Amino acid sequence: MSRWSQILPCLRRPQHRRAKGAWPDVFSKAWLLTLCTIVSLLYLFCHFALPHLLKFRLRTDLSWYDLGLYGFGPTRSYASFEYESPVVEIFQWDSGCDPRYTFLAPRGDSIPHPGPMILDAAGNLVWMKYNHDITQDFKLQRYQGEDFLTYWEGEEVAGGLGQGSWFMLDSTYTQRYEIRPVGDFDGGDLHEFTLTHDGTALVTIYKPIPANLTAIGGPVLGWLYDGLFQEIDIATGELLFEWRASNHFPVNVTYEALNTKGYEKDAAFDYYHINSVDKDAQGNYLISARHAHSVSYIDGSTGAVLWTLGGKTNDFKDLSDGTATDFRWQHDARWRDNNTITLFDNTAHSNEDPEASSRGMRIHLDFESQAAELEVAYHHSQVLKSTSQGNMQVLEDTGNVFIGWGHSAAYTEFTPDGSVVCDVHFGASLYYTFGRVVSYRAFKDSWIGRPLTNPDAVVDDNIVYVSWNGATEVAAWQLEVWDGHDLDNLTFNAALQVNKDGFETELEIPDGVGSDILRVAAVDAHGTVLGRSTPLQRPLGLRLDRFLNLQSCMLGIAFLIAGSELLLGLYRYCYCRIWRRRSSDYQLVDMSENEGDRSV
Repeated sequence: MSRWSQILPCLRRPQHRRAKGAWPDVFSKAWLLTLCTIVSLLYLFCHFALPHLLKFRLRTDLSWYDLGLYGFGPTRSYASFEYESPVVEIFQWDSGCDPRYTFLAPRGDSIPHPGPMILDAAGNLVWMKYNHDITQDFKLQRYQGEDFLTYWEGEEVAGGLGQGSWFMLDSTYTQRYEIRPVGDFDGGDLHEFTLTHDGTALVTIYKPIPANLTAIGGPVLGWLYDGLFQEIDIATGELLFEWRASNHFPVNVTYEALNTKGYEKDAAFDYYHINSVDKDAQGNYLISARHAHSVSYIDGSTGAVLWTLGGKTNDFKDLSDGTATDFRWQHDARWRDNNTITLFDNTAHSNEDPEASSRGMRIHLDFESQAAELEVAYHHSQVLKSTSQGNMQVLEDTGNVFIGWGHSAAYTEFTPDGSVVCDVHFGASLYYTFGRVVSYRAFKDSWIGRPLTNPDAVVDDNIVYVSWNGATEVAAWQLEVWDGHDLDNLTFNAALQVNKDGFETELEIPDGVGSDILRVAAVDAHGTVLGRSTPLQRPLGLRLDRFLNLQSCMLGIAFLIAGSELLLGLYRYCYCRIWRRRSSDYQLVDMSENEGDRSV
């Protein structure tokens, strides 16, 4: 055996035998690390990202508006008006849609100027009032034969309750009444402000009181919010009737989870949550309790509970396979006639609730057999789930049903049998779940507004922008021009008339208008002038611009000619100087010497 044959085996790299199919250690560690990373990402996605993604209301028919390309709550601004109003999307429209005004109070993170607001059928602004505090329950009501705009304004406290006052504005938008609860209360609640035919107001109030909460797993010495309603004489402020939920319903009627509430006064437990009150011709009251999933009928003399529909204390047989009494987290229970009530069934309480469709309900009650039957349910075509707020209104004359979807920024009109005739969005529907634009209730009604203010007008370049917040009778705008004679007693002549176009109308100043002092008159359908703006002075720059434009042209031509002459003169001067310098370099030669040379 050679020497090299003995050395080579020692130099060979030792090789370890690996079981068939086994991975190297490095690959095993990489695979384990990758698996752990994937599992961690899936966990994070499922527990953090997915719940938020599920909040988006994805549909195949989403428009650019609903996708939020114009903003969560698109708004428009005006030249003649300082506030912004919503830009609506008319998602569906039919000729049967009621042409009356829409009353709502938009609010939320995407609403720059919240407050009571009136829109026309096309979504154009008619009137708005910017309230720094929260505004709820804005609608038209009658008191002593006069129409009033009514609403609640105040601060929202824990659990969606409110502390504030109720206001009534007349047709000039002047505040005529402010109503506050009678008794030892911090303020009135936001949920209800209804005027009766007796000249009284029905209002809701919340007050924390000590209570034994052991029946629902709470402390012996706990706290709950007592739900009250009062009937108050508007003219005198006298308290006529008061009812408290705690005197008639035990705490265990609730469907609301106690969680950490009820241990302190500042975090009292809202077990009942009264959110609407209606009075009938017999003088009794119909109330809605959101957290009890019930509607109750209250004796107007004794306060006794005469019957309850829905919830744990339901008194009615359900003739509609459970669909007449299975409403949950509802709002806005109203009498339609002696045997029929309407309400808005939210169905859901939070985004974590099972997928469900909010609906308006018309329920027939047979008091002899103590039975309830669902006559019609009104569902949104996009299956909206409104986790809070909302209302249902039966329109006079047509019998159509108008629903404000509360937490979802939309309002819809139905025929009495449930067919949609028009549907309007005032926020991007993809983000309804996030509540960036909401309105507690929405209503349709007629209204004549005659503000005490003057029309607002501004001049920008050659355009006059004009609007009149709240004036409902304006049919056209008339541009008037000063005749140029007497500054102490201005006389104006009509120069142009343009039909009103939405909230703000543009008027182009005609050519040849000799005066710079203008004003705009509001004209009704009969040609009567309703009001005039204060005189406007066209900026002097408008006339100077034309003059300066002509002057600029003339000066430009003059400078061009002068510049050309200057350049030509400079060229001639330089040319002559160069020529002279070159000429001075040459010398004269004496030709006589050349002649002598020739003779040699």
